[in-house]
Formats: sequence, C-alpha cells, structure tokens
Amino acid sequence: MTDNNDVRQAALTCLLIRDPIEKVAQTQALYQRWQSGELSISQTDFDVPELPGQPDKPELVAPRDLPRRRNSAETGVATLIHAVNHIEFNAINLALDAVARFAGLPDDYYGDWMRVAFEESQHFTLLREHLMSLGYDYGSFPAHNGMWEMAQKTHHDPLIRMALVPRVLEARGLDVTPKMMEKLRGTGDLRAVEILEVILREEIGHVAIGTRWFNYLCEQRDVAPLTTFKDLLDNYFDGELRGPFHTEARKQAGFTDAEMALLEGH
Repeated sequence: MTDNNDVRQAALTCLLIRDPIEKVAQTQALYQRWQSGELSISQTDFDVPELPGQPDKPELVAPRDLPRRRNSAETGVATLIHAVNHIEFNAINLALDAVARFAGLPDDYYGDWMRVAFEESQHFTLLREHLMSLGYDYGSFPAHNGMWEMAQKTHHDPLIRMALVPRVLEARGLDVTPKMMEKLRGTGDLRAVEILEVILREEIGHVAIGTRWFNYLCEQRDVAPLTTFKDLLDNYFDGELRGPFHTEARKQAGFTDAEMALLEGH
C-alpha cells in the first residue's frame, strides 16, 4: 500500500513518472504540499528502482557518441540548451531519489532536497520553453546519462551520494556555466544567458546543500571530511577531475580552502 501523505513515498511516485511535463507538475505540487506541512516522513527503506522514469526521447548514448555541437547559428545554441535541459531533468530525478532512497535522516534533509527538486523543475521548464522558442523540444537531440550512472554507483550510502553527486557532478556546472554564458552572449541569445544566471545562482545553493549533508554525515560517523572526500575522489574518479574551477562559486557552496587545494592538485 502506498502512502502519498508520506513525502518519501510521494517523491518515489514522482521519480517513476516517465513524462517530463507530468513529472515537473507533480514535483511542484508535492513541494507545495510539503511546504504546507501536510506530509509526514516515513523511516521505511523503500525498494527504489535503479532507473528513474524517463521518456523514450531523448535517445541516451555514451558521451563519446554524442554528435559534436557545431557552433552554428541554428542548431549550435539549441543543442547546448538541450544538453543543459537534460542535466536539469536528471537533477529533478536525483533530488527526488535523494528523498525517496535514504531513510533515517533529519527532517531538514528531506526539506532541503524537496526544495532542490522544485527548483530543478523550474530550471527544466525555463530551458524547455526557451528550446521551444528556438523550434525544438526536450528530446529533439540525443543525450548522455553520466549523472545517473553516478547515482547508481552511490545508491548504497547517502554520505557517498552527497560527496559525489552535488559536490562533484553538480559543482561541475558551477565551473562551466560562466563560459557557456559567454558563448551564448556571443550568439546574441540573451534570454538563454538570463536563464543560466538564475540557474547558476540557485545551483550554488544546491551544491551547498550537498556540502551541508556531507559534513553532517561525516560528523555522525566521526570521519574527517577532507580525507573522506579525497578517498572518494580517488576511488570513484581515479584522480581525474578537470579544472578550471569556479573558486568563488564553490566557496559560496561551502568548499573549504583545503578542499579547493585538493581539487586543484587533482
């Protein structure tokens, strides 16, 4: 029996929705219900599937098989917007998964990740609307599934999830977005630049939430955050992390000087 008055069960229901527009609508409705205080939080371990609900399109391919984004006036901008739109779709699923998958954390943890799911759904909508104004839609181009592969590798432990999804993959967005904005400014697509400004500002908050709960879980387990983060980077990324890093944005998101030195060293 499902209890849709339980935020974790309801997040799982949203996670499994395949249609992106329906997923966005249900996620936003769920966040409103959460904010109004009408949802409980169960401590049950749910059977959360390996894969979220996702549409038939975009076709998912290996990153190396993605067509190169030509910087043409026509599809160059659209393929870039589509790639970011796909990242935001994954980010909705990742936030919902963080709520549904991990039991026994403080109430604030679930509130934080519900807020992230809501904001990611807004980012998805902004980007999709812009894509449609260019004559395309979400699903018009192939995409890759790298973010979700890391979710699968970290599904057994919230500490590892917090370290590697928000603080590595999503933090990468903080690093690359300014350059993307510059490129879009060069094409004259100022609406896309405006949308990315909103996303960058809110993504700093999302990475900060990852930092908050990574540090919390390190404290609970009595392990040092810096050495734990270093070990996880070595184990999961084989020491391969590309800069340059957006140091100011990462510091706003809670990265310490020592962590930045660690990243620069990689």
